[in-house]
Amino acid sequence: MSRNFELLHEAGKVQEMLRQRMEAPAAAAPPAVLVPGTPAVHVEGPARDELAKLVQRLFLAGSYRSRQVVFAGSERGNGSTWICAHTADVLASQLAGSVCVVDCDVLFPTLHQEFHVKNDYGLAEALLGGEPIRQYVQQLSRPNLWLLSCGRMNETSQALLTTETMRRRMNELRAEFDYVLLDVAPVNTSNHGAVLAGWCDGLTLVLKANSSNRKVARQVLNDLQIANTPVLGAILNQRTFPVPEKIYSRL
Repeated sequence: MSRNFELLHEAGKVQEMLRQRMEAPAAAAPPAVLVPGTPAVHVEGPARDELAKLVQRLFLAGSYRSRQVVFAGSERGNGSTWICAHTADVLASQLAGSVCVVDCDVLFPTLHQEFHVKNDYGLAEALLGGEPIRQYVQQLSRPNLWLLSCGRMNETSQALLTTETMRRRMNELRAEFDYVLLDVAPVNTSNHGAVLAGWCDGLTLVLKANSSNRKVARQVLNDLQIANTPVLGAILNQRTFPVPEKIYSRL
């Protein structure tokens, strides 16, 4: 973990723009038509700008560009799943390379809901089966965006999440897709993020604005450091609106 890594809890221009957007009267609009494979909320304006910055810092800029990144909240409800899904969507929109987003939150799998698709099969079946990993993923609305949903997890498949079986599947994902984003259970409830990040380029921690204080955040970072987990950066997510306010990362 970088010694220069810092968590800054402050309000900026983006927060003010989001507040104005939330307080502005909503214009009448026809009902939205939900297309399978499309994120539940179409992000535009400041929110998309912040997601684009995250994509640049994690995947597209600098001498070292990440290819496999774990997204994990410091606690449940920090918006990690939402951010993971929309980061994957923005990343896929900015390049021609293939992107796969993976649901590793075995206790509360909801990533498929962000894209309005079913969770009939996925990671659970891949851990228990022997077919190539492409047999378990499903293409989303973008031709270069794929989802490996959690699937129908049971005690047997859950136990395999931190074993060599999962590591082999991770290697397959790296070989098959240019970028892989994994949504995992919160750091304060599971060691899955720490283990999986060790097999990836690192972990991006999602904090909740006005809730995750500096002391708690530093304790989580300390636990990750003890586990030798590579931490790429932190996202401060606004509490009442699932949009990243500001991205602070040292890559």
